[in-house]
Amino acid sequence: MQDQTLAFAILAGMMALFVWGRLRYDLVAVLALLAAVFTGIVPHKAAFSGFGDDIVIIVASALIVSAAVERSGVLEAALHRVSPYIASVQGQIVVLVAVVTILSAFVKNIGALAMMIPVAFQLARRSNASPSYFLMPMAFGSLLGGLITLVGTSPNIIVSRVREELTGQPFSMFDFTPVGLGLAVAGVAFLAFGYRLLPGDRKAAASLDEAIDLTDYMTEARVTANSPIIGRTVGDLAKLCDNEVLVTGIVRNQADQMMPLPDVVLCEGDIVLLEGDPEALERGVARAHLELESERRPTEGQASDEETGGIEAIVGPISMLIGQSARRMALHERFNINLLAVSRSGMRFTERLRDITLQTGDVLVLKGDLTRLPDKLKELGCLPLAEREIRLGNVRQGLVPVVILGGAMGLTAIGVLPVATAFFTAAVLMVLLRALSLREAYEAVDWPILVMLGALIPVSESIRTTGGADLLAGWLSQIAGALPSYGALALIMVAAMAVTPFLNNAATVLVMAPIAATFAGRLGYQPDAFLMAVAVGAACDFLTPIGHQCNTLVMGPGGYRFGDYWKLGFPLSFIIVLLGVPLILLVWPLI
Repeated sequence: MQDQTLAFAILAGMMALFVWGRLRYDLVAVLALLAAVFTGIVPHKAAFSGFGDDIVIIVASALIVSAAVERSGVLEAALHRVSPYIASVQGQIVVLVAVVTILSAFVKNIGALAMMIPVAFQLARRSNASPSYFLMPMAFGSLLGGLITLVGTSPNIIVSRVREELTGQPFSMFDFTPVGLGLAVAGVAFLAFGYRLLPGDRKAAASLDEAIDLTDYMTEARVTANSPIIGRTVGDLAKLCDNEVLVTGIVRNQADQMMPLPDVVLCEGDIVLLEGDPEALERGVARAHLELESERRPTEGQASDEETGGIEAIVGPISMLIGQSARRMALHERFNINLLAVSRSGMRFTERLRDITLQTGDVLVLKGDLTRLPDKLKELGCLPLAEREIRLGNVRQGLVPVVILGGAMGLTAIGVLPVATAFFTAAVLMVLLRALSLREAYEAVDWPILVMLGALIPVSESIRTTGGADLLAGWLSQIAGALPSYGALALIMVAAMAVTPFLNNAATVLVMAPIAATFAGRLGYQPDAFLMAVAVGAACDFLTPIGHQCNTLVMGPGGYRFGDYWKLGFPLSFIIVLLGVPLILLVWPLI
């Protein structure tokens, strides 16, 4: 009895700290683990067992695989082909939400959402609509998509582990699909009309980039042999880049400078001078299969490919670059740095990148050894700007990440490899085949989430071993005694939904899944349906911006307030419970 009291006290304290919000969730989880160890409800030998659990490996690997698929640009290229035919705001919302939902079934849902947010802003600008109409429905779609497969979201992986402990057989990759797909279709259908419940006048807070008012960059790229713009005009190239990139000059035969008139036909080997923001330039270069001229001069030295990258810097008042060009300075030869792009307020460049005479205040994109760039910048008299990811100059790997992901899922589905092994192998292949650099792979891993999972696994296990799960299940059984079977299932789903905003969805499943399984046993039912109810309830946090990272991710860009989530989230939650309970009962019989 004393151990149960301690277990519930630690659980209550953990929830209180989560709600208080002053300490980050991973630190709260670590404190809960320490409390459980020092009170004796978690043995010292088992204190760190959670960090070696398959769940941690699967989640980390799925994040790396998701980042590689995002980086590939395959989905963005597909949307680019269909977006000109979707004129209405409602049609754009349906396409975006459906794509995010489908993608979230196969990669981590926050990765699927993150890769589509820039596309949403592009479509919002075209249709003169508020991004607030797009972003929250997309976030909710990403949560719905996570229900469809085992690896779509962390709760599914944890529930599968609990089932394996109870029955010796985990849920397979597509055991979640019948219920998850039905709920996803219903959710997308609702969001296609429900977006009207959102305010259309919200604006995002100004970003740091907007605050410092960076102008467009100029870069230069070569038309390669496999480029789709060979034999097509400058105007066609602009359309391929969604008119976000301006062609300011053309160099043919290394010397002949041509006016970039819209009807000028481009040839293989032409060098085009391009102007736009870094993201637009990166998309345009990838779509047109161009090669940045600076990439023909690879940086060399001790750094591996994983240590090279781009950084933005401003030419300082005493910089040795003032009055010099990259060619005259021999920037590559002397400093092992490539100049990728230049920006100067109010200035449009028509000369070659290497021939631009630099001035104080020019903003440069430089690529080189990231471990040495800070020292090189100091030597050159340049000041690094606020850190942000610069992908200009990084080669996309196209279909490679998609093929690797498909192979991992296929091997898992037919039972050749367990999920942890398949996705860990996929993550390693992403790095070996350069779909991601080693640095990017480490950056893709959400380390606080892994720490939280590793710390909470022993804590949640202590609730079961001390008999706490049996006690809670008994209380729930008394409440559900007068309810029919579907009422008991709805009770568990609603309870998981209610707890998730305070505990985080992964933590909710770690706590609720053993309770739900014991509860099912008390009522004489098979545990599968109740475990599914926990997974659905924990994954479907539509009521607050804090319960799931996807909701948090869109709050700033969408200009949302805390109360906006209820307007769209409450009716969607009602639909999920109303439809989810009969779907689960249909697929997973209680007896």
